[in-house]
Amino acid sequence: MIFPTRNPSARAAYHRACARAALFADSSTSVRLNRYNARMAKARHLEARASEQEVVS
Repeated sequence: MIFPTRNPSARAAYHRACARAALFADSSTSVRLNRYNARMAKARHLEARASEQEVVS
């Protein structure tokens, strides 16, 4: 199990991995696509937050 971290880039990588796994889950196509899109949206949000923190630092 991957434990949550305060590092947004690491969390984004975790969400991207979950998004890829969602594509191969044993579910209907629409459910898989919805899960993938939700995880990728979260990953994009975290990456944007990470780049904002780099600019501020």
